[in-house]
Amino acid sequence: MIGLALSLPPLDLHQLYHGIFAEEAPDLDLRGPQHGTDPAEVEFVFTFRPPDDGFTGMTNLRAIFSAGAGVDAIMACPSRPAHVPVFRVEDADQALQMAGYAAFHVHWHHRDMPTYLAQQPRGEWRRTLTGLSPTHRRVAVLGFGHMGRAIARGLVALGYPVVGIARRLPDLPEPGVSHITTAELDAALPQIDILINVLPLTEDTRGLIDRSFLNRLPQGAALIHMGRGGQVVEADLIAAIDAGHISGASLDVFETEPLPPDHPLWTHPRILITPHVASIPERVRLVRSIRDRLRSLPLKDAS
Repeated sequence: MIGLALSLPPLDLHQLYHGIFAEEAPDLDLRGPQHGTDPAEVEFVFTFRPPDDGFTGMTNLRAIFSAGAGVDAIMACPSRPAHVPVFRVEDADQALQMAGYAAFHVHWHHRDMPTYLAQQPRGEWRRTLTGLSPTHRRVAVLGFGHMGRAIARGLVALGYPVVGIARRLPDLPEPGVSHITTAELDAALPQIDILINVLPLTEDTRGLIDRSFLNRLPQGAALIHMGRGGQVVEADLIAAIDAGHISGASLDVFETEPLPPDHPLWTHPRILITPHVASIPERVRLVRSIRDRLRSLPLKDAS
């Protein structure tokens, strides 16, 4: 079966993955755009940010696989055949990575680590002696799919009161988590001390976390943004922190990636930046999942 690794530069999915496909799935011939493959021969596409014309001529396409948990760029591609299924990464290991990232940053903001970092060069021995118990910080996970559930489970195990927020209540509630719907979000925001965003990017979530949204959080709340670039209005976040309303933020995704070197987010003392690394799927596991998914697809009609 012929597949095409397709993504805008600087990401070269073929270079990163073709050797692993050869070892783990030798029946899958993963090619790159440089091979000049006839689009009509392509049966699966492996992509993350496809070019606008990337799917043109793929009349025999059977499946599209994202190289990450997000599929918004794929769904927005104008040449994507609407009838072809799009599969996102749903890997247990990647969910654990997300849970670990979230736990670290919840602790970072709960225990006010930026203050201790600022004290260190000055040799200041000043301690916070109250409010250290996780029971003092109510954490909300905005977006309760595969990743959101893993994040909530980890935080419950650490003793934090956790609220899971999604469009609808889950069929299987997570033990220890209070579940609400997005219809109740406005009423819930004033009670949230640390907000973790793992929503997908849609027309409803683009620009969601703006000045009005941030102002509804309580004084001193913190934001951990692990969703998609374009959901946080970055200038509004900086203004909310500078005004003292938001205590700080951890940001892993951005409107523009890579984040421009001169962007004010880089130098803000209350913002911790990571370069879109909250979770990166292990390549072998991702290839195996694609292999198994393709083998489970219905056979093509021989007629």
